[in-house]
Amino acid sequence: MSLALFYLPPEHWGHEVCLDGQEARHLSQVLRIAPGSEVGLLDGRGRLGRFVVLKAGKKTVNLECRSEEFLPQPEARAVVALAYSKAVRRGFFMEKAVELGAAGIWLWQGDHSQGKLSAAAQEACQGQLVAGAKQCGNPWLPEVCVLGGGVDDLVRQAAEADYRILPWEAQDAVPMLSPTMAGQRGLTVYVIGPEGGFSQRELALLTKSGFCAVSLGTRVLRCETAATLCLGIHWWASQLPEAPPHEAERS
Repeated sequence: MSLALFYLPPEHWGHEVCLDGQEARHLSQVLRIAPGSEVGLLDGRGRLGRFVVLKAGKKTVNLECRSEEFLPQPEARAVVALAYSKAVRRGFFMEKAVELGAAGIWLWQGDHSQGKLSAAAQEACQGQLVAGAKQCGNPWLPEVCVLGGGVDDLVRQAAEADYRILPWEAQDAVPMLSPTMAGQRGLTVYVIGPEGGFSQRELALLTKSGFCAVSLGTRVLRCETAATLCLGIHWWASQLPEAPPHEAERS
C-alpha cells in the first residue's frame, strides 16, 4: 500500500472511524492531508484498510472505509525474550523488530540486569512499535509481554514453543545460528541475556528446559545487536523457497 499509513487499534475499527491524539495531529497538521484524500490504516493484528478522509481537525480526523484486506501472520513466528538493561537502545530494537516481523517481544528481569524492569515498560514500547509498523507497512505488531519473575517466568512462558534458542557468547563447540535452525514453521523463542550476561543459575535452568545453545560469532555483541541479528537470520531463513530441516532437537 503506497499511501501514508496510520495506526487504529482493532477495537476502534469500523466502516466510519475516528483518529485522535498523535495519529490525528500527524495526519492533519504534519502531513496536512486534506478531506477527500485517501490514506491507509493498519490495526496491528493483520488488517490493512484504504480510507478516505471526511473531515480533518486539529484533534480528530474522521474517515470512511473504501476497502480492506487481512494478511495472515507468517507460519514461522519468532519471539525475542530480551533481558532488561538500562543500556539497551530499546527504541531502535522495537522498530527493527516490527520490520523483521517479530511475533512477540518478552522483556524479562535477568539476575544481572542493570535496573528494575517496570510493568509500564509494555505500554512504553507501543509507540515505538507503531512507528516501525507505519514505516515498513507490516500490519502485525509484536505482542509485548513483561516477565517480572526472571528466568523462571521465561521458562514457563516458553514451555509451548516449538523451538527454543540460546545465543550466548561464552561457548565452545556449539553451532552457529544458521538457516537450518532459524525460520522454521511454528514458534521459535530466542532468549537474549542482559549486558551483565547470564548467571550460572539462569544458564543451568535454560539448558535444562530445552534451550539449544548457539553462537553468533566470536565478538561480544550488545543486547539489541544480538536480538536484531537473531530476528534478521530468522526472517531471511523463512523467506527461502524451502526451509531445510531443523538441526537442533525439537523440544
